[in-house]
Amino acid sequence: MKKIDLKKKYKPYYSERKGNISIVEVPDFRYLQCEGQGNPNTSEDYKNAIEALFALSYKIKFAIRESKEVDYGVMPLECLWWMDNMEEFSKEKIDEWKWSAMIMQPNFVTKEIVLLAKDELIETKDLPYLANIELIDYTDGLSAQIMHIGSYADEAPSIDKLHKYIADNGFKRSGKHREIYLNDPRRTASENLKTIIRQPIVKL
Repeated sequence: MKKIDLKKKYKPYYSERKGNISIVEVPDFRYLQCEGQGNPNTSEDYKNAIEALFALSYKIKFAIRESKEVDYGVMPLECLWWMDNMEEFSKEKIDEWKWSAMIMQPNFVTKEIVLLAKDELIETKDLPYLANIELIDYTDGLSAQIMHIGSYADEAPSIDKLHKYIADNGFKRSGKHREIYLNDPRRTASENLKTIIRQPIVKL
């Protein structure tokens, strides 16, 4: 059976040294994606979206392993966060945040594979957000990224450092704030959580 290590294959986009900032040109990736709005700490929609995304990702993985004899690890959760006016984007307005929850898929995953996996899941699991998930191609393009280690609630200094680096090096922020959650928070102490924080940029 052929095995694919997607994290290793796309290492520049899924790893970073603590506190280091890199400029990367992110290629098009294929994602399972669904959108919503509200505080991720309290939103039932957000909780249901994550549950459905992982259930569908694993269903697709096992289907491909059986039919194509190709095995790969399910990729980590990623989220885009934004407000219509990004100048107002702050923790103080977290209830107004819009989000797009995503899990990257191998590029051989098709809409037909996704629809079949959805149909099979509907018969066995109650996943309210399953119908909202779609398969998309998306890229952040030119971006700056930093590794944050610690609680999600303590990201502000890392975000400030990233934004300062962007401004000091002749760039400006463009597009949506992305976070890539490399650990499962249910199994990892908050002080050990690893999050890649990425911000698309353009040259001034």
